[in-house]
Amino acid sequence: MSTQDEIEALVARLDAADAFPGAAELRDRSYRLLGLRTGARVVDVGCGAGRAVAEMTESGADAVGVDVAEPMLRIARRRWPGSDFRMAGAYTLPFEAGTMDGYRADKVYHELRDPVRAVREARRVLAPGGRIALVGQDWDTLVVDAADGTLTRAIVHARAETIPSPRVARRYRALLLDAGFTDVAVEVRTAVLTGAGALPLLTGLAGAARAAGAVTEEQAAAWAAEQTDRSRTDRLFVAVPMFVASATR
Repeated sequence: MSTQDEIEALVARLDAADAFPGAAELRDRSYRLLGLRTGARVVDVGCGAGRAVAEMTESGADAVGVDVAEPMLRIARRRWPGSDFRMAGAYTLPFEAGTMDGYRADKVYHELRDPVRAVREARRVLAPGGRIALVGQDWDTLVVDAADGTLTRAIVHARAETIPSPRVARRYRALLLDAGFTDVAVEVRTAVLTGAGALPLLTGLAGAARAAGAVTEEQAAAWAAEQTDRSRTDRLFVAVPMFVASATR
C-alpha cells in the first residue's frame, strides 16, 4: 500500500470517528476547556484532516494545525482553505516559547513513543496562563460484547500492544503534573457504538491480534464473524471510554 493509500485510509477512519455519537460534543468540550476567545493563538497537534482547526478558527481563535504527514496536510488545506496548517511533529513545534494561548491534541499521544517529551514541548510553547487539552482513548479498556470474554480480552490487549503508547490516556494527569502544569483535571466521556459503523474497528482488532500471533486465524475469523452477525441483527455493542485532560500553564 502506498503512503497516499495509507493516508486516505486513515482519513476515512477519522471521518468515521467524527461521525460517531458524541464526537462533535467531545470536540466542543475540548474547545471550552481551552477557554478559547477571539484572537487566542491555539495549536492543534496531530491535526489530521483539519476539522478541529477549522471549527476553532470559525469560533474566532487564531488556530494552527500541525501534522507530520504532508499528504494529510494537503487534504486539510483542500478541505479547509481558510485555515492555517503546517508540517511539524509534537516534539518540535514551530513556535517561540510562551507564544501560544492554547494547545490541543486529540487521539495523538497514543501514537507517540515519548509522550513526556511532547507534553514538555506543550509547556514550552504555552504562555503563562495558557491552557492544554488532551483527548484520547485507553486502548486496553475497550468494552466489547462478545460470547467469549477471554478471547475478547486477548484480542483487545493484543491490539493495544501494537500501539506505541496504548495506555497513555490513563497517564494524562500524571504527565501534566510532572511537567509542571496546574489546575489539572480529567473527565471521562464514554462513546457507545451499536451501529454497523463500528464494525471496521472490531474486525481491525481481530486482524491485528491475529497478525501479532496472540490468537489463531480461526479464532480471529470466528470472533469477527460473530461481530458481523451482531451488526446485521442490531446486537453489536462497543463502549469506548474517552479521557479528556485539561490544565493550565
